[in-house]
Amino acid sequence: MRKFLASAIFFAAVSLPAQPTPVSTRIAAQNALFEDTWQQQLKMNPTQATAVGDYRYNDQLGDFGLASIAARHQADIATLAKIKAIDPSGFPDTDLISHDLFVRQLQQRIEDFDLKEFESGIGGSGGGGGIHASLADLPNSVPLDSVKHYEDYIARLHQIPRAFLQSEEVLRSGIKDHMMPVKFIVEKVPAQAQGVIAANPFIFPLKKFPASFSDADKSRLTAEITKAVDTEVFPAYKQFAAFVTKEYIPAARATLSVNSLGDGKRRYQATLRRFTTTDLTAAQIHSIGLSEVDRITAEMADLAKANGYKDLESFRTKIENDPKYQAASAEAIVEDFRKYIAQMQPELPKLFNLLPKTAVTVEPIPPFQASAATHYQGGTPDGKRPGRVSVAVADPTHRSYINDEAVAYHEGVPGHHLQITIQQSLTGLPEFRKHGGNSAYTEGWGLYAEELGKEIGFYKDPGSDYGRLRSELFRAVRLVVDTGIHDMGWSRDQVVDYMRKSHAVDEPTIQSETDRYISGPGQACSYKLGQLKIRELRERAKQKLGPQFDLKTFHDEILSGGALPLDVLDARVNRWIQGQLPASASTR
Repeated sequence: MRKFLASAIFFAAVSLPAQPTPVSTRIAAQNALFEDTWQQQLKMNPTQATAVGDYRYNDQLGDFGLASIAARHQADIATLAKIKAIDPSGFPDTDLISHDLFVRQLQQRIEDFDLKEFESGIGGSGGGGGIHASLADLPNSVPLDSVKHYEDYIARLHQIPRAFLQSEEVLRSGIKDHMMPVKFIVEKVPAQAQGVIAANPFIFPLKKFPASFSDADKSRLTAEITKAVDTEVFPAYKQFAAFVTKEYIPAARATLSVNSLGDGKRRYQATLRRFTTTDLTAAQIHSIGLSEVDRITAEMADLAKANGYKDLESFRTKIENDPKYQAASAEAIVEDFRKYIAQMQPELPKLFNLLPKTAVTVEPIPPFQASAATHYQGGTPDGKRPGRVSVAVADPTHRSYINDEAVAYHEGVPGHHLQITIQQSLTGLPEFRKHGGNSAYTEGWGLYAEELGKEIGFYKDPGSDYGRLRSELFRAVRLVVDTGIHDMGWSRDQVVDYMRKSHAVDEPTIQSETDRYISGPGQACSYKLGQLKIRELRERAKQKLGPQFDLKTFHDEILSGGALPLDVLDARVNRWIQGQLPASASTR
């Protein structure tokens, strides 16, 4: 009998189902993985740590070599296995979204590694990208408020030669694997490197010593920075320019389409998925672009008639040739941006409950980065370093003021500065969500933000209102030409011709933007697709909620989850809408 009971107890024990791990335990394990991965990421990317206000690695530049890239890849594979081992069933929405985003992020990086995207890291943004450009911005992106921070900066200067040599190692690997940029794009790099030397941004910190520094410290730091720049930084730039000239340019490709790098159409499709967070094909995106070009052009014709013109052509001719819209100087363009950002600031409470707490500054893009487009660079979460709107001013007298108001709202407020500053300050989210994101959301929000000025009574000047529509038209044109280049085999002349006929931008911008799309495929498609999604969600909420719809609350819902892939944003807003409806309506 005892034997029978013992056997029964044994079999009962082994047949009992395993108790599921409690949700709280799994969430804690997930958050621990998020935090551990974030800390490792900051350690491996010291400049990112500086950018988010973590100064533990301020004296380091990081490792740019092949071995380090391979180590990051292996870490991604291991981390992906760890997050997939955590069952997210039963998680609250915020934790479930974090799980999904983390998995997607790792899968994207692993696919990019498999496609050897890391080997083509020069010449982006029309030739204005690459290590030679990013290092030149170093003096503007570090804290310079203590002797220790100046010494950290000097330590980074000493590491620039190594960074260039490691980058050359990666680029040589790209030569071997035929992962090359287009020749006429990369041919710009040596002159850009020489432009950095001529401008010498690295001595900028010597012009703004804090008043608390002693004369002895100022003298010592001046001598150390000057010596490092003259004996290490400049020779490294010259060596890099020589490498690009002698080894890299001769191996560059002649064909424009990124698909010529191999893997058929998979490469461009993967690029589109990364930037748009959709599975839309190139053909579908091209079609959306053509449709949006027609729609916006029709709106421009309506604006022309509303201003007393018989047709769009006569209105456009008047606006585009009116001397008052022709830029007088680089300084005048920058001041125009400052004016529009300043006038929007006090109006933000009409549109948002969540507001930025960090200041924003406006500056010209330096000559050695002349081909770069106007862009935003975030400040630190603590607000000590402001966000920066960097304005394209090259060839200023051939530029127009027409688009300035729209682009100022896009890059400043209520666009990137507002969205990114709010994202950095969100509570209850893991750090990777506060400081990460995707182009479809961020650029989609920026483009959506342009039209908010119209809703509160701005764009009072007919030319500026035309510029608002022209700015949106420009983003629709991008869908057409980006896919034209990389999926349909368009030539550079075809792209330039299409952009000219669209009248979306001025000639200097046509030239720089065409090279941007050639050298950096996919990203330009994110703006319009993101904006269209946010517009769709707003209209859906208005239709579902009727009189209950509140624009400020809708905006807060879009912003309070951080930068989300468009399908995740769609699902989040759907849940919010359902939560706003009466119980009887939400169950229909």
